[in-house]
Amino acid sequence: MRVKICGITQPEQGAAIARLGATALGFICVPQSPRYVVPEQIRAVVEHLAVPVDRVGVFADVPLEEMVRVVAIANLNGVQLHGNESPAVCRQLKSALPGIEVIKALRVRNSNALEQAQLYYGAVDTLLLDAYHPDVLGGTGKTLDWSALQQFCPTCPWFLAGGINPDNVLNALSQIQPHGIDLSSGVEISPGYKDLDRVAQLFERLKAKPLLGSQSSLVER
Repeated sequence: MRVKICGITQPEQGAAIARLGATALGFICVPQSPRYVVPEQIRAVVEHLAVPVDRVGVFADVPLEEMVRVVAIANLNGVQLHGNESPAVCRQLKSALPGIEVIKALRVRNSNALEQAQLYYGAVDTLLLDAYHPDVLGGTGKTLDWSALQQFCPTCPWFLAGGINPDNVLNALSQIQPHGIDLSSGVEISPGYKDLDRVAQLFERLKAKPLLGSQSSLVER
């Protein structure tokens, strides 16, 4: 299972979180976010990493040329689209950035959002389900109705996001089995400043419980 810790702002914290077991780090490229970082800040984190980890830039309704520019400067290998990007935009991005993982986030307000997921099959590499908030794109700490996702079975891998933390992660994974989980506010002291003790606690709890129906650990590197 992939574990993505999003909202990284500091080189030392990014390196520590990767060492603790994260398989992906997320960087917020949305200026309105309190976790916003410029490409040069992301590059500083990436250059500080001592273990292999995916580096994902999070964008919202940004021109294609800008995303290509940031990916190049920051040395990213993933792009997460968290706005109203259409499947056509996703395909354009995949064409412009071959070899870069394209993740489309869907903010789940009702069942229509889950039905919308099928529009992106073939247009993206990965989906991400996040909780809906009328004013904030993510990092709100609000959880999804996990029981409503038990029948969600897209044709591509998907991340579960939205209010996951060390205290509720096993409850979530006992109900659904995403290919990955995405955390931000659930392991923070303040926006952009991570609580490394909480991050360590997350991985301890994941390693302690095997994945349902499998002999492998919940955390795989």
